[in-house]
Amino acid sequence: MKTKTFLALILTISTTVLTQAQLKTVAYTDGNQKLEGLSGTPKKSPPKKAGVLILPAWMGIDANSKERAESLSKLGYYTFVADIYGVGNKPTNTQEAGKKAGHFKTNYKEYQKRIQLALEQLIKSGANPNEIAVIGYCFGGSGALEAARANMHVKGIVSFHGGLGRDASRTIETIKPKVLVLHGADDFFVPEAEIKAFQEEMRTSKADWQMVYYADAVHAFTHKDAGSDKSKGVAYNEKADKRSWRAMLDFFDELFQ
Repeated sequence: MKTKTFLALILTISTTVLTQAQLKTVAYTDGNQKLEGLSGTPKKSPPKKAGVLILPAWMGIDANSKERAESLSKLGYYTFVADIYGVGNKPTNTQEAGKKAGHFKTNYKEYQKRIQLALEQLIKSGANPNEIAVIGYCFGGSGALEAARANMHVKGIVSFHGGLGRDASRTIETIKPKVLVLHGADDFFVPEAEIKAFQEEMRTSKADWQMVYYADAVHAFTHKDAGSDKSKGVAYNEKADKRSWRAMLDFFDELFQ
């Protein structure tokens, strides 16, 4: 029995190491600010060499963004997890995260620049520059929409429970990338007025857009560490997580066909 337990432990450790080895730390810069993202390379490179840029939630590169990058690399995509805050600036609590995320939401051009720099790293890793999607979670979902508004050279955008708002004074440009928004139907952090303004923006921008609502889901419904208390407005929902992931993969099939 002890031998079996020991072997099981070794197998678990080996599996963990192999999984972690799929992502490689990549150093890059924004001026004097050092950045460290994570690059994932598929074992077998598909003909189109499609790439997916992943924008993390407000705590910075986290377990969720790493897990998504690993899963997508296993499916044959080149991946890169963006470092938005930079080395030495990762928040240690939600209060710090709110301030840092708020800065980039207000100074959206800085956010767009950090996304573009990460996009360049994804291409350097081997991804086809003409076959790329950007996905983001929460704060990263807001960033994915900023990539669309900036008309970055990508085929599609996926926002998981992201903020939809934008300064009403900003000019609405034609949006070229296809947009998929995956939204918790009970997410009270995104008010109805913000949703309506976003949908009107999509119409005005002539975007090819979709918005999917998930029942009984609130903010951060894809984050397994978000708990289960919906009353807090942040909670994991396994069904919504799986359905939204499937919706994203179907969207990718359309983008990269």
